[in-house]
Amino acid sequence: MSIIAEILDRAKEGVLKTRIMYTANLSFAQINEYLALILDLHLLEVVENPEKIVYKTTDKGLQYLQGYEQIRELLTNGERDNLKDVHSLHLVKRGTRVVLL
Repeated sequence: MSIIAEILDRAKEGVLKTRIMYTANLSFAQINEYLALILDLHLLEVVENPEKIVYKTTDKGLQYLQGYEQIRELLTNGERDNLKDVHSLHLVKRGTRVVLL
């Protein structure tokens, strides 16, 4: 699963930054980069309360996850053996554009 999809999947019900960091196996610098990108794309939202900051997947983020799963299924033709080829799907911000690699 791509890192972005993993973050969005974990944040469906709302999650703390540290939980995302540990489950996605990311460093502090990496999680901050990913969160900035995902927030900028409006795939994730920040839900603040007095005690903590929670990240939650938006409706647009849920649509991204559905599309991501459809692409994985299409590229693997339903064969789990080929999933390693799909793990390299990543969104990358290039200037003002976001591209799928």
